[in-house]
Amino acid sequence: MHLPLLPTINASLNAMAGILLILGGIAIKNKKAEIHQKFMISAFACSTLFLCCYLYYHLTSRGISRYPGKGILKVIYLLVLIPHSILAALIVPFIIIALRFALRGEFKKHTRITRWLYPTWIYVSVTGVLVYLMLYVFPAG
Repeated sequence: MHLPLLPTINASLNAMAGILLILGGIAIKNKKAEIHQKFMISAFACSTLFLCCYLYYHLTSRGISRYPGKGILKVIYLLVLIPHSILAALIVPFIIIALRFALRGEFKKHTRITRWLYPTWIYVSVTGVLVYLMLYVFPAG
């Protein structure tokens, strides 16, 4: 099996962002604010690198990847892909706003936005890996 380089890097960055987000969540639950900050900034860096690689790949390659499966597998793929894509686009400005609040010490505002942003960002990271797996590792067809 030959896996394409940039999509594999993208999936790895998504997976790493998800892991760092979970570790950051654990750290803040245990009142380890400095560790939380490091994990979250690292997750932001992974997601930023992902976005750069993703845009580069889609601007310089064959464009959109088509799912080869049919029937229920295609439906499942689209049920993962569509909310993933919409949420991925929507959360970018909110991640920047949340990061800005945290760096300014505005923790009440930071907490208010991250109550829904945190699980959404994890969802986007995990479903990004699932989309990769469905397209390149276990393609139907």
